[in-house]
Amino acid sequence: MHAIDVMTSEVISVDKNATVPAVAKLLAERGISAVPVVDKDNRVIGMVSEGDLLHRAETGTERRRAWWLDMMASTNRLAGDYIKSHSVQVKDVMTRNVLSVTETDERTIRGKLLAELKAQKWAEVSPANVIVKDGVVHLWSSYVSEQEKRALVVAAENIPGVRRVEDHMRRVGTTLLG
Repeated sequence: MHAIDVMTSEVISVDKNATVPAVAKLLAERGISAVPVVDKDNRVIGMVSEGDLLHRAETGTERRRAWWLDMMASTNRLAGDYIKSHSVQVKDVMTRNVLSVTETDERTIRGKLLAELKAQKWAEVSPANVIVKDGVVHLWSSYVSEQEKRALVVAAENIPGVRRVEDHMRRVGTTLLG
C-alpha cells in the first residue's frame, strides 16, 4: 500500500489559534480523523487528531492516573497534562514533531527513474545501481562522459518526491583498440 492510496487529496488545515471545539466540529462534519496545523506561511507545525481530543475536561475524560504515579510525575509533566486537557487553543493540544511522507515512496521513485532511464538511448544503468532511501536517490553507476553523468543526475532530480541525489558514480576509462 502507498500513501497515495489512503491520503485525502483535499487537505483541510487549521491555524494554531483555532479553538478545540471548532476543530472537533470540523473533524465530525468532514468525517476525518485529523487536520494539520499550519503557520502563516502554510507550513505544517503540528497535527490535531481525534486522539488529541480524547482526554478533555469538558467531556469528563481527562487523564486520571493512580495517586502514586502522580507523586512520581514531575510538576512540569502534570502541568502539561492539565494544559492539554483544559486549554481551548489548538496550539496547546496539537501533536508537535510531525512526521510526513510524500505521496510517492521509494519504490515509486525508483520505478519512475528506471523507466525514464530505460527510455533514454544514452543511459545504461543497472537497476541494482539505483537505490532510494528517504527520498534520496543514490546513483552507483559508471559513466563515460561528464555529460552522461550530469544527465543521470538531472533525470533523478526530475522525479517527483526526490529530495536529493547522491552521486557515487565513477568514471570508466576508454581505450582504443588498434
